[in-house]
Amino acid sequence: MESESSRRLIRRRIAIFASLTVFALVCVGVVLWMTGTQARASIGGPFALTDQRGKPVTDADYRGKLMLVYFGYTYCPDVCPTTLSTIANALNALKPAERAQVAPMFITVDPERDTAQTMADYVTNFAPDLVGLTGTPDQIAKVEREYHVYAAKVPAADGSYSMDHSSIIYLMGKDGRFRAIVDAGAPAGKIDEAIRANL
Repeated sequence: MESESSRRLIRRRIAIFASLTVFALVCVGVVLWMTGTQARASIGGPFALTDQRGKPVTDADYRGKLMLVYFGYTYCPDVCPTTLSTIANALNALKPAERAQVAPMFITVDPERDTAQTMADYVTNFAPDLVGLTGTPDQIAKVEREYHVYAAKVPAADGSYSMDHSSIIYLMGKDGRFRAIVDAGAPAGKIDEAIRANL
């Protein structure tokens, strides 16, 4: 039969174990929260690109507006035009005063083919206020890193190529800081919700 001292020792060990478990869970939670916060804070950053009119622009030119940013390329057969059409539908659903506070942007991941003129011809198919941005390969690589965008050239048998790339819509605040991510496959209503929540 167990003595009272043995039972006290067992209860003490259980209490210590429970306390250590709670402490470990709290530590894990803090680390995950900090990691998530740092990841969110690291999305976006300064850029210097060229718009579809051939004008040099920087991220600072869009301060005071929400930046709705999507990366893709004009030769994209399906995902890019579908996503840009969805963005256009979302913009059309906004009130004029709301839309005036949004700068929708299409940044190419294919600067070799997507010149300013190519971007100009392309973006007008979707929305009159859609900004098409291109630049040198180094400038595009820099902004891809800032937004954690994946993009890679995929050669074809006929000597041409396509671009494999991530497909995410980024919402940046009027101060230029990251606010939200919207999946490119989401309906226009989800984009509207994200925009209105950050106006």
